[in-house]
Amino acid sequence: MSENRKKYDDAFIEVLEIEPEDLNEKLEYSSIETWDSVGHMALIAELEDVFEVSLEMDDVIDFGSYHTGLKTMEKYGVAF
Repeated sequence: MSENRKKYDDAFIEVLEIEPEDLNEKLEYSSIETWDSVGHMALIAELEDVFEVSLEMDDVIDFGSYHTGLKTMEKYGVAF
């Protein structure tokens, strides 16, 4: 696992209070209790801090799953 992938995963684990085995293609916004609107903004803030990027509002809105988030972060130059 790359260092950036570990940072990405750690943000999800810490902010959404989930276990590593919960990180998969099925993890989507509102699929778990902690990924509500408040959790979503906390996750975005954490990822922006960790990767030193600033996501555009459209990307924040479209960031609806673990998998989609990987593609979004790649758009900002984060290599996984």
